[in-house]
Amino acid sequence: MDLQIFNNEEFGEIRTVTKDNEPMFCLADVCKALEIANVGNVRQRLSAKGIRIMDTHTKGGTQKMTFINEANLYKTIFQSRKDSAERFTDWVTSEVLPSIRKNGGYIAGQETMTDDELLAKALMVANNKIAERDRIIEHQKAKIEYDRPKTIFADAVATSNTSILVGDLAKIICQNGVQIGQKRLFAWLRENGYLMKSGSSYNMPIQRYVQQGLFEVKERSIQNPDGSVRITITPKVTGKGQLYFVNKFLGGDNGKEE
Repeated sequence: MDLQIFNNEEFGEIRTVTKDNEPMFCLADVCKALEIANVGNVRQRLSAKGIRIMDTHTKGGTQKMTFINEANLYKTIFQSRKDSAERFTDWVTSEVLPSIRKNGGYIAGQETMTDDELLAKALMVANNKIAERDRIIEHQKAKIEYDRPKTIFADAVATSNTSILVGDLAKIICQNGVQIGQKRLFAWLRENGYLMKSGSSYNMPIQRYVQQGLFEVKERSIQNPDGSVRITITPKVTGKGQLYFVNKFLGGDNGKEE
């Protein structure tokens, strides 16, 4: 959102933005210029379709402020009983709106500028916008490079058919910057309801999370020296589960998902 501010000796400062190629005016500024005390009463009489609540930078930080379209601007002007309302209308319709539509914005002081001065100012504004866009693009490129190892890891494990032990998951989480060992990870999984806490199924995954594809259970038959056979059951974390839990820890969301 590009905030445009223009000033008038009589009416003070008015903030505007252009949203979907439509100029929008800060309702509080308009009411102040027209000496309308109750902004809330004014807003109730306006068309909801022409009202936008936008995050706006102010001296006190970012605040949510009400902006109105051109149609609502005229409705607001009609609610003023001041003689100055007509002069305000003349200023907006003869200078501000034509400037916004022609140049894509209002340049402070343009009323007294020559065409060459106005062009030079417009070029300076455009160059600043281009520089700002380039900074944003560079920041995005840097972030992509920073996140690339995580992206490669995510792509690899999400499509992997290989499940791993909980201890191996702990190693992966450690490699991504969060210090946790096998015992602590088992305890965390139990505490947060992913694994059973007691009984014969101790440390086995809750069925709900098996159905969600985060875990699988591997059974193996082992023949004892006396000829008997025992079954071992081992919980394993799927590729989907690896990505899920790594994101849990990297994102600082170390609680159970509902």
